[in-house]
Amino acid sequence: MIRILLAEDMHMIRSALTALLRLEPDIEVAAEVTRGDEIVPTALRIRPDVAVVDIDLPVLDGITAAAELRERLPSCRILILTALGRPGQMRRALAAGIEAFLVKDAPGERLADAVRRTAAGLRVLDAELVSAAMEYGESPLTPREATVLREAARGASAEDIAARLHLSSGTVRNYLTAAITKTGARNKIDAIRVAEDAGWL
Repeated sequence: MIRILLAEDMHMIRSALTALLRLEPDIEVAAEVTRGDEIVPTALRIRPDVAVVDIDLPVLDGITAAAELRERLPSCRILILTALGRPGQMRRALAAGIEAFLVKDAPGERLADAVRRTAAGLRVLDAELVSAAMEYGESPLTPREATVLREAARGASAEDIAARLHLSSGTVRNYLTAAITKTGARNKIDAIRVAEDAGWL
């Protein structure tokens, strides 16, 4: 029997996933949580074989929580679910050592199969996302450009970024201009979108 910890904040989706998995004779949904910060304490208590984790969870995002779970309970395999299917998210998950990554609009039978394969220690990745992630390639941004763009993505102004990073406002603007050029974007907002989708931030 494969014991599952399911982490999903949307009630309807969580109920549907639980019902789907409970149809399988060899899978048991041992616990359900709705927030990222509940994953590790619950997993340490129930010792699941696989944690099925939504990427967009409140308090702590799914990848960050999964990376912490991987460190605290290495025996638990992790299957990340996402609605958006951004290549950058998959790259981030792989960098965190997560074994499986599946988009939510995959057919129902693929979820059960993915759980079994993840429990067996196999890597389960969406083929289209793998292809898209390879297409993006390595980040063209320098570490400083990525840092400045990441701060801008959080809504910080050039002046705020300059103060936080001990730079002049002009230098921050130069980094943002370079990031816009290197990502092939039209403006700062577009550069943030491109970089996030590609997993460069």
